[in-house]
Amino acid sequence: MFKKNKHGIQIKSPEQLEKMRAAGLVVGRTLQLLRENVRPGVTPLDLDGIAEKAIRDEGAIPSFKGYQGFPATICASVNHEVVHGIPSDRRPLREGDVISIDCGAILDGWHGDSAITVPVGEVDPKLTELMRVTEEAMWRGIAALTVGRHLSDIGHQVEKYVRSQGRYGIPQEYGGHGIGTEMHMDPWVANHGKPGKGLRFEPGMCFAVEPMVNLGTDRTRVLADDWTVVTVDGKASAHFEHSVAVTHNGPWVLTALDGGKERLAELLGDAG
Repeated sequence: MFKKNKHGIQIKSPEQLEKMRAAGLVVGRTLQLLRENVRPGVTPLDLDGIAEKAIRDEGAIPSFKGYQGFPATICASVNHEVVHGIPSDRRPLREGDVISIDCGAILDGWHGDSAITVPVGEVDPKLTELMRVTEEAMWRGIAALTVGRHLSDIGHQVEKYVRSQGRYGIPQEYGGHGIGTEMHMDPWVANHGKPGKGLRFEPGMCFAVEPMVNLGTDRTRVLADDWTVVTVDGKASAHFEHSVAVTHNGPWVLTALDGGKERLAELLGDAG
């Protein structure tokens, strides 16, 4: 059904990449819809219902729902929650919050996975800057996904950018992953490290690049629900993610509505 390289990493054919792009667009459109619905008074559970309907209306299946027992379509992580927050209706969103929304969909057996962090109304400028830094770090990591470069170049670019912007925490134990016929596949993609190490990128490889950046410490803990990861100092966190294919023409951002063209045109000369 698909090729693997010597490291056991899936190598997708152009036709298979088109199928992954279709799944990625379902996720991209769903996140765009969710962004439009984030406002004070809405609950994370409300957003979860919107996401599930949007995904199923496109003939796709939510990747997260039932995955290792996860009970929802999206991960909804508010303020000091880093990742894997379970949507609930216990606390509506409030002005000044930030919410990270992670979303996945399966279409014709292929996965798309992406995440955004969204302000709820007007937020503290420190949070606006945290979101900007995290999203930009993601794009710097994505720009490293060119043929012949190494896996560790992603994390190096993420970390280098974040460190250049101030004193932020990068949780060491969380990162991205391979993606394809499964949502989480080898290899793990760190958000830190030295460049030039690990496998070399080949056309047809696909990775989810997903930096998480904290306003304070990099230290985290998992709540009693065994899912929700929070910062130990209670300070806010941001999370952005895209699924990306390596091609002869550079990175193809499968979950970005424009394929990543606008941002990558600005960055590919600067990723060094």
